Amino acid sequence: MPKDSPAGPIPFVGVASSYSTDNPNRFPLHTTSDKYLRSAIHGSGVMPVAIPSLSDLLDVQVYAERLDGLLLPGGRANVEPHHYDGPDFPDDEVVDPGRDGTVLPLIRACVEHGVPVFGICRGIQEMNVALGGTLHYRLHLLPDKMDHRMRRDVDTQAEKMALRHPINLTPGGLLSELVGEEEVMVNSLHGQGIDRPADGFVVEAVSPDNVVEAVRLEGSKGLAIGVQWHAEWDIENHPLSRRLFEAFGDAARAHACAKGPVRIP
Repeated sequence: MPKDSPAGPIPFVGVASSYSTDNPNRFPLHTTSDKYLRSAIHGSGVMPVAIPSLSDLLDVQVYAERLDGLLLPGGRANVEPHHYDGPDFPDDEVVDPGRDGTVLPLIRACVEHGVPVFGICRGIQEMNVALGGTLHYRLHLLPDKMDHRMRRDVDTQAEKMALRHPINLTPGGLLSELVGEEEVMVNSLHGQGIDRPADGFVVEAVSPDNVVEAVRLEGSKGLAIGVQWHAEWDIENHPLSRRLFEAFGDAARAHACAKGPVRIP
């Protein structure tokens, strides 16, 4: 378990939740996959705190003032297209308006306050939309793109989350510097993807079919980076993913030290 050290207090990192009503016999749930929380604790050395998807009840400015970092996990639902002037979804598309309404303004508030932000899978898409970029809907239907979705012809979770394809790291970029490589295999599993990157985003990696796989907000006061693959899945055996969580933890600690102790009345 992370602990305060002479170097500074342990960072508190907000983790976005998905709003689930899948079970009609239970109350709605605010959920986050176990893997993200464990990777935040073990990989970043931070204490995660859940952020519920209750946009009508929350003041995102308070979160931005109190948090030392923001982790945006993946999720089953897609970001609704009205947030980026995209075409309407079909009626059967899975959406999460509660998470959209909470996370998109929270990202903007955190960037404004210099709070480090790390987006994974849906999280990179949320970052892009929040800051003015657009998304492709159903990449696999585009003529020049491969199918990036999770495999349906395998049974185990390990098989579904296995490495799928290489990505090319931008020379001189942060990701390239973290691992000293030009190409890395990743488990990128998604239906949507970045179309037009938001202003200020530097593309850090692309897939063989030129889908954006990682972005970094240039000139931000705190680290703001997003990756399309599931970096949380196996940080012990994936050097780039491990280094990303470490870099996020370092940025959160730096923010916590600069901010000083928070007094809660």
